[in-house]
Amino acid sequence: MTETGQTAQRPDAPRIDVARIEAAVLELLKAIGEDPTRSGLEQTPRRVAQAYSEFFAGVGVDAREHLADGIDLEGNTGELVIVRDIHFRSMCEHHLLPFIGVAHLAYLPGDRIVGLGNLVRVVETLSARPQLQERLTDEIADALNDGLEARGVVVVMDASHGCVTARGSQQISSTTVTVASRGELADSVQRAAVLGLMAPTAPDFIGGRNG
Repeated sequence: MTETGQTAQRPDAPRIDVARIEAAVLELLKAIGEDPTRSGLEQTPRRVAQAYSEFFAGVGVDAREHLADGIDLEGNTGELVIVRDIHFRSMCEHHLLPFIGVAHLAYLPGDRIVGLGNLVRVVETLSARPQLQERLTDEIADALNDGLEARGVVVVMDASHGCVTARGSQQISSTTVTVASRGELADSVQRAAVLGLMAPTAPDFIGGRNG
């Protein structure tokens, strides 16, 4: 992470072209019939470009890099690790509107564990790109499963989508829940037990896609 809290990109990662974003926003304002030179809009292209630099900072970044450093369990079998209520924000790739919510993570360690802040950074990195919640949930589960060589993983995400609350049907109280499970925790009984430990904040949901 950088000092500003943003995800640092690898040197070979795609760079965000701020000038092109500013030019595109300028054209968008003209396209909707606005005057981009009026006082309230003069700085809008720059502000949007700055915001997009943050929203999409995870493009081209491998989230598994956050899991490279861990603590060896020295042959012991690790118990279940659960981190609840990780707040996240991502951008729906269909309308480029935000979806905001919480993620709950659980994993059964293999040979090592990792710092809890690293788990948060995995969520932050994978959220900071154009996303679908269903894919984001799977990508987090895969990153934890592969990056930690975990025996099992469960990821639950509960989010409110701008494309549902602010347009179309405008269901302002609607949220979407997605679940992904891998390894030993893909078993329906094991998954249900983990979701019970995630309660009361995580939904009582024992479906989802298995890896």
